[in-house]
Amino acid sequence: MIMHLLLITLMYTPIEEKPKLIYIGDPMCSWCYGIAPELEGIQSEYKDLLEFELILGGLRPYNTQTMTDLKDFLTHHWEEVHQRSQQKFNYKILDDANITYDTEPPCRANMIVREMHPEKSFAFFHASQHAFYEENKNMHLAESYADILSTLEINEEKFNSAFASAEAKERIKEDFNKAQALGVNSFPTVVISHQDKMYIIAQGYATQEKMSERIRKILDK
Repeated sequence: MIMHLLLITLMYTPIEEKPKLIYIGDPMCSWCYGIAPELEGIQSEYKDLLEFELILGGLRPYNTQTMTDLKDFLTHHWEEVHQRSQQKFNYKILDDANITYDTEPPCRANMIVREMHPEKSFAFFHASQHAFYEENKNMHLAESYADILSTLEINEEKFNSAFASAEAKERIKEDFNKAQALGVNSFPTVVISHQDKMYIIAQGYATQEKMSERIRKILDK
């Protein structure tokens, strides 16, 4: 589907010295997983020209359906994402009736790391996706993040304490509300904030080439 650049009103962000790419996604969103290599390519390509911000949109926060309840639905979507992106999926987790498809906990985990180490937020986000989709870890459990925390040299004790806190469970709602305030209703959504305006770069899957083409048009304005 050909998507034209859409301009949306930015109500509260001041004029920035440097344009900012804002990524709104969810670590348990399959299309967010599909676009991950393309997004990493954009970050590498524009690392000197753009700032990068991660907003956790909340795909299905507080959902109570199990993976097996959604097996047919998720299988269809995961197969489609694989065909488009070639990202690898492990389907075994879809037979686990003990894990709900509640995406709030991994969003909360990513928010905590973003607060602790903003520069590591995207690396943690991509690692969380890998842990869920390829390793089939239960992202509701703090221990599922232990290897990622170790690799990224993030204090596990501080993370675990924050992850279990009532305060963090409330604060993640600010991300969900921010995504709604921006009018985002599908994930992933990628926007550029530039000269007090925001431009949609991608809604759903897009290649690095397509996103880069749109970014260049905006930066040349």
